[in-house]
Amino acid sequence: MSQPEPIRLSKRMSELGLASRREADDWIERGWVSVDGAVAILGFKVLPHQKISIDKRATNEQARRHTVLLHKPIGYVSGQAEDGYQPASVLVLPENQWQAPQRPAAAPVQRKELLGLAPAGRLDIDSTGLLVLTQDGRIAKQLIGDNSEVEKEYLVRVQYGKPGGSLPAADLKRLNHGLSLDGKVLRPARVTWQNADQLRFILREGRKRQIRRMCEAVGLQVLGLKRVRIGAVSLGDLPQGKWRLLGPNESFT
Repeated sequence: MSQPEPIRLSKRMSELGLASRREADDWIERGWVSVDGAVAILGFKVLPHQKISIDKRATNEQARRHTVLLHKPIGYVSGQAEDGYQPASVLVLPENQWQAPQRPAAAPVQRKELLGLAPAGRLDIDSTGLLVLTQDGRIAKQLIGDNSEVEKEYLVRVQYGKPGGSLPAADLKRLNHGLSLDGKVLRPARVTWQNADQLRFILREGRKRQIRRMCEAVGLQVLGLKRVRIGAVSLGDLPQGKWRLLGPNESFT
């Protein structure tokens, strides 16, 4: 039986969900990571059985990182500004913080605490709903990493392309599994009718404009698209253009 190959310490820390690889390298450089009781150095490699310990200074720093849930309006891009459109992050201002009536009051967040937020996933400029921005690399990997299994749920208002027609059952089945984009087969989805003109999509991947392109492939025109859930976190009553912090007892999985 072959022995496992040692891998870079930062990669192993990322696999274990301790930190992002960039964050792990930073901690190693600061001397905040030990392997089997010995302080590690950058580039160190480990085997699966070796014990990795993190200094309290690292965990304290990590605990101060924020994850924001934003109800993105139409007309804002998810990431960097493009084609004259502003990024959704410009809405994450102290005055736009929302306090959910049914939740314990969160302490107001200062503008300086909101620096360095990055979107963990995309939401098209002409779509609305739940967008996650985070300072925590672990959450970004959880939501958009190559092996992410976190569900995203959308409500999609549609119109069938043929006058007086309706979507055949066979095409609804194709939306669930059987379509390809850019030459690659899509992962199985869960697509059901919510009402006469609205579909509910539950996906475990997020290709560029995926839902709109899926609908186009079966003759549906998308009239409106709203993301209402990511994993175990729902949009709920969060007003459009407002944001709140991910609560200490909330998790996407």
